Amino acid sequence: MTALVTALGSLWGLFVEDASLTLGILVWFAIAAFALPALGLRDARGGAVLFLLLALVLLENVRRSAERQ
Repeated sequence: MTALVTALGSLWGLFVEDASLTLGILVWFAIAAFALPALGLRDARGGAVLFLLLALVLLENVRRSAERQ
């Protein structure tokens, strides 16, 4: 059982270096999937809004990483 947990932890670490960044991206995708169509932003404006939201998540993650070092 310990080997399975270790293997799953290694697999998770292989694809996800920072869990907060991954969670932030998934949350914004979920918000965008439901909120942007409700606001009528399905065309290029919706893409721009999604890009800005993801850029903010990335900038926040970079800021926190810089503070740790």
